[in-house]
Amino acid sequence: MSLAHAHPGSTSGIQRTAYGAPRLSKSGILAVLAAHAALLSLAIHLDVLPSPVPMPALMVSLLPAATAAAQPTPSEPPPPRAKPTPATKPQPSRTLTTNATSPATTSAPPEPPPAAPPVAPAPAAPAPVSPPRFDADYLKNPAPNYPPMSRRMGEEGKVLLRVFVDAGGRPTQIEIKSSSGSPRLDQAASEAVWRWQFVPARQGDEARAAWVVVPIVFTLKG
Repeated sequence: MSLAHAHPGSTSGIQRTAYGAPRLSKSGILAVLAAHAALLSLAIHLDVLPSPVPMPALMVSLLPAATAAAQPTPSEPPPPRAKPTPATKPQPSRTLTTNATSPATTSAPPEPPPAAPPVAPAPAAPAPVSPPRFDADYLKNPAPNYPPMSRRMGEEGKVLLRVFVDAGGRPTQIEIKSSSGSPRLDQAASEAVWRWQFVPARQGDEARAAWVVVPIVFTLKG
């Protein structure tokens, strides 16, 4: 069976359901709303109804937003401040002293090198020493005597006498440096030289004592 039956002669726009309850159509609903709006406008113009005031619903709808705006938003906690570190007392340097008794070692500036001692002028070379002389003509030194025994025996030879002559030109010491081979000839030569006069050795302008070698030759020829 069908759910709803419409009455053919109905023009009010009201339909009935299967259960007998009326149901408005869309056109009926619009008509009802229009009637209500007309009645409300008439009542306002006739001062029958008070003027519309803000509905509490508006206030209620705004309260959550205002309350939410009034409540301060939790801000982030400020960053913790760094605790000031206590100033550390400077420790004494350990490189200055090694113990309580040792003195502080400081870098002393290098000492300048010692100055070179002044060079003393080289001493003048000493004047050469001239040896004593016995052959000067003005000395007139006599030749030694030839021993008679040596003549008869035909003894000949050469004697070298080492004579020390003082600054005055006199012999003070005589030595036989080389013998002639005959003691008589050596003796005769020494006796003759003891009587001789010499030109003393000289060094510059000064007379000096020195040694000199005197040769004496004995020969039977001539």
